[in-house]
Amino acid sequence: MPNGAQAVLDVQGLTTVFKTRGGEVHAVNDVSFDLKAGELLGVVGESGSGKSVTMMSLLGLLPSPPADVRAGTVTFEGQDLLDVSDDDLRRVRGGRIGFVFQDPMTSLNPVFTVGYQIMEPLRTHMGLTKQAARARAQELLELVGIPGAAQRLSDYPHQFSGGMRQRVMIAIALACDPKVLIADEPTTALDVTIQAQIIELMKELRDKLGMAVIWITHDLGVIAGIADRVMVMYGGQVVEQAPVKELFQNPQHPYTRALLTTIPKISEQRARRLTIIEGQPPILSAAPTACSFRDRCDVAEPRCAQANPPRYDFGAGHDAACFVAKDAHDAG
Repeated sequence: MPNGAQAVLDVQGLTTVFKTRGGEVHAVNDVSFDLKAGELLGVVGESGSGKSVTMMSLLGLLPSPPADVRAGTVTFEGQDLLDVSDDDLRRVRGGRIGFVFQDPMTSLNPVFTVGYQIMEPLRTHMGLTKQAARARAQELLELVGIPGAAQRLSDYPHQFSGGMRQRVMIAIALACDPKVLIADEPTTALDVTIQAQIIELMKELRDKLGMAVIWITHDLGVIAGIADRVMVMYGGQVVEQAPVKELFQNPQHPYTRALLTTIPKISEQRARRLTIIEGQPPILSAAPTACSFRDRCDVAEPRCAQANPPRYDFGAGHDAACFVAKDAHDAG
């Protein structure tokens, strides 16, 4: 990531609520972050922490109803994406911001060829002729490492392996040379060998194309090897944010520390039981008025149940939402 890079995406106060028969679900609560040019931001947290909903909220990818983006601003290229027309948002989505979804088998349309699905955004967003779009689609398949690209354009998704389908999804996301690429757990459904190949591919493409990347995952081990900065989410909120090395060496939030203890270590001389975080994630039936992690926290105090801690600045681009960590930091 270039030093002093400007933010290409700035999110402030994002709040998303789902209306259900059983009441409201406050899935994203006052989330703020930015993404700098050329940066890879890792977004981590267990299932239900709000990672995917946050990123889908940015681009209007959630069905409304039931989803309701109630507050916030998403500034991209001088526009607030929450306050533009549907046509303007469609031009950004898939054009200037690419999205790689978690499951390529359900994201790719089974009745259209892979070539057609890569060519569609090229013709829609860039106005290419059919011939030019096909040539560009072949280039993209070659870029993501699919052999026999010219012939494979005529194949259907079911004719590709899981890893190759994910490469096709990346090719589609890259089709219009986006400034930002959002990858939503792109290796979750793949075996470890293919995961490593996809991660290496994304690192190469990011370096080659200079785009900014948001990588959503529950796997801190993946983040350690690819991210510049990490954002930890819990209960629909950002609870910690720091440069990747700083986060691993000096975690401040109890949830981040707990996540780090769950990573198996190859260096361990003898087998031990895997560490788990006791308890359950919070029920998000209302906006938080207290620390969402307090019931699972080993350092919680009475005040943690009385107010929702703000994100305190710990210096060097590191912040965390914890009263106890703030006191310990101030005490030196």
